[in-house]
Amino acid sequence: MSNVYDSAHELEKAIQASDEFKDLKAAYDKVMEDSSAKQMFENFRNTQMELQQKQMQGAEITEEEVENAKKVVELVQQHEDISKLMEQEQRVNVLVNDISRIITKPLEELYGVPGQQEQ
Repeated sequence: MSNVYDSAHELEKAIQASDEFKDLKAAYDKVMEDSSAKQMFENFRNTQMELQQKQMQGAEITEEEVENAKKVVELVQQHEDISKLMEQEQRVNVLVNDISRIITKPLEELYGVPGQQEQ
């Protein structure tokens, strides 16, 4: 029987070889090559991270911060390359979530799905 870590490394390689990841990398590279797009994207990511950090710390997010975040999102969504990058991120996210469901299936089967009672 193969080592589970070997299988995990094979999965890593499979993800990197997937069309979803290749398309994401191409979209990312295109944004990073355009200095204005790169700056917009970095601003977007920083805004996201700051709000997530505040949320995780239990700090209140002000109305001004929410409005600023909305403006940043609207701005990046209007940029074709960044919008494409975000679409590709979503595709990879779906792939990773699907894989996560598959690899956690043995645990779900062992413990049962929360909220479901055996009959």
